[in-house]
Amino acid sequence: MRLKELPSEFQEALPVLEKIKAAGFEAYFVGGSVRDALLKRPIHDVDIATSSYPQETKAIFERTVDIGIEHGTVLVLENGGEYEVTTFRTEDVYVDYRRPKSVSFVRSLEEDLKRRDFTVNAFALAEDAQVIDLFDGLADLENQVLRAVGKAEERFSEDALRIMRGLRFSASLDFAIEDQTFAAMKTYAPLLEKISVERSFIEFDKLLTAPHWQQGLAALIDAGVYDYLPDLRNKSQQLASMLEDYADDFVIATSEQAWSALCLALKIRDCKPFLKKWKTPSHFQKTVTDLVAIYRHRLQASHNKQTIYRYGKELAELAENLRQGQGLAVDFDLISQLDASLLIHDKKEIVVNGCLLMKDLGLKPGPTLGQLLNQIEAAIVEGDLANQQEAILDFVRDRSK
Repeated sequence: MRLKELPSEFQEALPVLEKIKAAGFEAYFVGGSVRDALLKRPIHDVDIATSSYPQETKAIFERTVDIGIEHGTVLVLENGGEYEVTTFRTEDVYVDYRRPKSVSFVRSLEEDLKRRDFTVNAFALAEDAQVIDLFDGLADLENQVLRAVGKAEERFSEDALRIMRGLRFSASLDFAIEDQTFAAMKTYAPLLEKISVERSFIEFDKLLTAPHWQQGLAALIDAGVYDYLPDLRNKSQQLASMLEDYADDFVIATSEQAWSALCLALKIRDCKPFLKKWKTPSHFQKTVTDLVAIYRHRLQASHNKQTIYRYGKELAELAENLRQGQGLAVDFDLISQLDASLLIHDKKEIVVNGCLLMKDLGLKPGPTLGQLLNQIEAAIVEGDLANQQEAILDFVRDRSK
C-alpha cells in the first residue's frame, strides 16, 4: 500500500533519504514511526535504515556523530534535525538474553526487518510513501493483533525484554496478543530475571501510563510475568485488585501516580524499599511516598491547610484523581481553595530565619530555636500569623516572656 501523503515528520527527513539514495544506496524509514503513521498516531523519533555501511554513511554527510557505530548507527545532523541512520544488519546469538554477541552489516532490507520484534514494528517506508510489509503487519494492524516476527520463541529467547515491550504495546495500542506469541511470552518469562531492572522499569512504567493499561496489566498477570519482576513474586491477587479497583476508562496521569496506585494495590506500608529494588531515583521515591501518604490521609479525613502545604496542590490532586478513578467522593474545589488561602507554600518564603532571630532577639542556637521556627511556620500556614517581620518578632517575644 501507499500512504496518501508523507507525514510532515518524514517530509522533514526526506532530504536525508534522498542523499543516501543519490549516493547509490537504499534507504527507508523504519520502525515504530511507520506504524504510528499508519495508525494516524503522533510520530516521535524518525529512524532510517540503509544499505550503506557506517563509514559510507559518514562520507555522504558533512555532520555526523558516532552514537552507536559498532551496531551500525550514525547520527546525521541535517537541515536542523537529528536522525539516527542505521545500516541493515543481522545479529549473532544473544549472549545475555538482551544483546547479540555481534552484528553483521548486510545490504538486504529483508534480512534487517526479519530480526525485529513484532510485525507491526517491521514496516519500511520508501520516499514515495510506499509501505513495505514483508510479514503481514498490515493485516495485523487492521485486526489489532500483536504478533512476533517469525518464530515467537526465537524472538523472546533472543531478547527477553521484548516480552515487556509486547505487553506495553498491547496497553498503548489496544491490541490483543496473538495466541502463539502470548504462549511464548509465558514460556520465556523467566528470562526477564536476566534483564536489567532499569530496562524492565521503563517498559512497566510505560505500560502503567498507557491509555489501556488495564489490558496490559491483565496480560502481564495472565502470562505470569510478575513472578520475574522485582518484589512481585506471588503477587497476582494484589495486582489483580488494581484492575478491580479502578473504572475501566480510568487513565493514569503520571508515572508517580501509577507507582502510587501499584504500591496501594500491593498494600506496601513503606514504598521506598520497594522502589529502590526497581532502581528508581530518590526524588521519584519521595514523590510516590508522599502521594501514597496523602491518599491514605484522605481515607481518614478531608484535606486541610497543613496537608496541602506539606504535600502541595499537585500531589493532592493526583491523590484525589485516584479516588475519582475508584468511584470515591472527591473535592477538587477544596484543594484549590486551601492552596489559594496559604500565605506561604514553602518555609523558604518566611521573611524571618534563625539568624535574624538570634541577631535581633538574642536567641541562642539549639532545639528551642528549632521548635520556635516550627511554631512560626505552622502559625503562618494556618493563617494565624502574618508573614511579616515585625508580626513574627512580636509572636516570638510573646512566647519568650
